[in-house]
Amino acid sequence: MKPLKTICYTVRSIAIRKTVQLYPQLLAPIDNPGQVPDLKPLSIVKRSGGVGEAVEPASSCDVVLNSDTTKNGSISSPLFPSPYPPRSYCRYDFQGRGKERVQIVFSDFNLYHPPDNSKECENIDSLVANVHIDGRMEKIDSFCGNTVPKPLMSNGPRLMLEFRGIYSSRYSRGFKATYSFIENFGVTTGHQLPEYPCAFAFNSSETRNGTFASPNFPGFYPRDTECHYFFQGSRTEKVRLHFSYFDVEGVLPCEAISASDYVEFSNFMAHDRKYSRKCGQLKEFDIESDRKFFRVTFRSNDRLDGTGFNATYQFLDEVDSYTSKPAQSNLSHKTGKHLKMQLHFHKRLTDHYLASVSVFYLF
Repeated sequence: MKPLKTICYTVRSIAIRKTVQLYPQLLAPIDNPGQVPDLKPLSIVKRSGGVGEAVEPASSCDVVLNSDTTKNGSISSPLFPSPYPPRSYCRYDFQGRGKERVQIVFSDFNLYHPPDNSKECENIDSLVANVHIDGRMEKIDSFCGNTVPKPLMSNGPRLMLEFRGIYSSRYSRGFKATYSFIENFGVTTGHQLPEYPCAFAFNSSETRNGTFASPNFPGFYPRDTECHYFFQGSRTEKVRLHFSYFDVEGVLPCEAISASDYVEFSNFMAHDRKYSRKCGQLKEFDIESDRKFFRVTFRSNDRLDGTGFNATYQFLDEVDSYTSKPAQSNLSHKTGKHLKMQLHFHKRLTDHYLASVSVFYLF
């Protein structure tokens, strides 16, 4: 068979257009027949047939997805939902603008995993996520096996996914996911404030209770991100927060010296010494404001990350009980006035006289 093309060892790569069948042949230099040329291997798909095996070139699956073209769509591994070819390598490069973040939500995930029960994703079929940090691409996570990953979000307008289908099998259908270029950081409640990179307002005039969560919850929150949550009640109201889930990477006292992410609370826009920062994995807890305004600030650094927090809020009148409102009394309005007078009078009486006055007012 006549060779289609002879590639000398000084050539690093060459583009070959589609052909029905391709039989690559590597030729060593004549003066050193034992030397193997340093060429990038072709991605090929094996096809069974009679004697020997025929091969055909796999089409390139590198994709650039720009928010100028579309704000959302879907991606998948080669040939999905059929098994992906062995030695597949695909890059999905997401390019947004300005305040946009890239959010990936997986709907199917099934990659070949060797039967050694290893939880590491090195040197096996995997999907690797990279983001831009300080001008460089840095790996933030890798996924393998058949567990559907939680939602993924970039820390800026750029994100790259690398699919490495080294082995494959006839049962490995690959993955499928949707992508979105968003500016709300995956926070779906409250009113987003455009003057901040990430801030949301919750006003009791619109609703007196609801939920709020960290960016991209229940997935990992993005790195190097600061988000504010502002709660504004009426003149006589305060707000109570209940955190039902809390997983923020860090160690007490959640300071920068320990490279901790944290959540901060304040009755003011400035720092409030009354409340300590929260970080780590915590059980359910409550936080209550002193007045009508309350600020919650979430801050992550450029290192490790967690799945964040999920919480509810409720605006309360200052006279509301912490657990429930007291039952209505059967006494008359006039009797209620007498009881208020009695309470005022108690402050000026001895304990002995207090008991006698109580008996007088009750009977």
